[in-house]
Amino acid sequence: MESLTLTDGSHLVVDALKLNGIDTIYGVAGIPITDLARLAQAEGLRYIGFRHEQSAGNAAAIAGYLTQRPGICLTVSAPGFMNGLVALANATTNCFPMILISGSSDRAIVDLEQGDYEELDQMNAAKPYAKAAFRINRPQDIGIGVARAIHAAVSGRPGGVYLDLTADVLSTTLDGETAKASLVKVVDLAPRQIPAPDSITRALELLATAKRPLIILGKGAAYAQADKDIRAFIETTGIPFLPMSMAKGLLPDNHSQSAAAARSLAIGRADVVMLIGARLNWLLAHGKGPLWSGSTRYVQVDISPTEIDSNRPIAAPVVGDIKSAISAFLTALKPNQIRSNAEWLEEIAQRKQKNIQRMTARLNADPNPMNFFSALRAVRAALDDKPDVYVVNDGANTLDFTRNIVDMYEPRRRLDSGTWGVMGISMGYAIGAAVVSGKRVLAIVGDSAFGFCGMEIETICRYQLPVVTLIFNNNGIYRGDEIGSAPSPTGLFQNARYDKLIEAFGGAGYHVTDTPSLIKALIDALEAGKPALINCVIDPRAGTESGHLENLNPKSQLSATA
Repeated sequence: MESLTLTDGSHLVVDALKLNGIDTIYGVAGIPITDLARLAQAEGLRYIGFRHEQSAGNAAAIAGYLTQRPGICLTVSAPGFMNGLVALANATTNCFPMILISGSSDRAIVDLEQGDYEELDQMNAAKPYAKAAFRINRPQDIGIGVARAIHAAVSGRPGGVYLDLTADVLSTTLDGETAKASLVKVVDLAPRQIPAPDSITRALELLATAKRPLIILGKGAAYAQADKDIRAFIETTGIPFLPMSMAKGLLPDNHSQSAAAARSLAIGRADVVMLIGARLNWLLAHGKGPLWSGSTRYVQVDISPTEIDSNRPIAAPVVGDIKSAISAFLTALKPNQIRSNAEWLEEIAQRKQKNIQRMTARLNADPNPMNFFSALRAVRAALDDKPDVYVVNDGANTLDFTRNIVDMYEPRRRLDSGTWGVMGISMGYAIGAAVVSGKRVLAIVGDSAFGFCGMEIETICRYQLPVVTLIFNNNGIYRGDEIGSAPSPTGLFQNARYDKLIEAFGGAGYHVTDTPSLIKALIDALEAGKPALINCVIDPRAGTESGHLENLNPKSQLSATA
């Protein structure tokens, strides 16, 4: 009698991931998924072990954004799952394709609430914060479950997906032939969604009537990887463009049509605005209020029809994937149908020049101790000939100042908190970017934001990743306390030496207090291509609550810091 070859659920999970081109897992090992993590590594998958599930999830999410394939985060049950859930929610909000895979306890005990180890109904807990959530209860369903999770994460508007694997399903055996036949290879992960031809015609006709048109590029435009076509459309029409934070570099920030240095003027004066992969959410004041004209008309290019009319009426909706839509625009665009308005471009250019001169004066000042402007002048100088470096940005003031001061010249090189505005993403994003690209990463982080994820510098050192972490240290959340005063709710340890932390794990630590030493430290650390951390001391008085987002500041804080 011929003996059967047996396999189990853990092997099937690994086989399903490999079959679908997944080559990396980010996670934190423990009951009941430790053996799954070991097996994945033994079978050739790259496993990156973290110190906290939230950072592992953030790494998976940004890997998904950069590759257009779902990043995988693996966690233990209940508390580990809950830690990863923050990253899952952030991925869903930011439209990053990610799959959170968590082990879970015995279903029969959980459903009767009989008090199992780490008992939690994880699938239903995840549903409000994920694009989709699935539970696999039988090993023969693993192949179809993984395929559904991949499709859900990547197709349409990307997002976070939760996949629940019970301890039973991981350990249950079945015969090898049945197991092999149950695997599913996903075909066409993200099917093209072709926009209706009449929507393209309507949008072009509206743009042709504009006297002061503006294109706003969101991170959806960067995610689409339609870089050449987007640039061709902008340059052919001559329309000025405004990149949102993670869209910086789609066209270089020094491009003549960039309106970034005249943002308020461009938004407030535009009569027709074309949104490409950008949403009229809080980052654009919902298209309302004093920033916007009440008569502005909109073209919106988005893959989700439910995004249309979400805040302002959209006169020319174009529903489809961005790559297909921009290709359709270029095909339908007639010669000279849309001409650049010389007066509008000159108005923007004059405001840009005025604002650049004002910014230059601030950057050229040399205060002692350093402030955000002088420190970021040093960063600009160090990055001037390194456009391929990934810049991860995290914090409040650190985030806002860096976005405005450090220019980007290549797409998808700037990674930050994005739509949700969540802090603590820096180390996870930096690790994910380094693992995916193999290139150098500079994480520019506020000292408060670093506190959410700082232990991951051990992860960076363990895997010898080319990540340089630059901490702007002003001794507090937003700003530090007066010397000798009792710690305030926003005060942190004064004169902290964060550089000593990375030295404990074998990385290079730098402590800098002036711009020349900061430039040298940055150049040396980036050229070395090894784990490093720069503790950059800036004025404790530098910074205001919520950075530049003054509409979010309490009145009491505004009056206290005015």
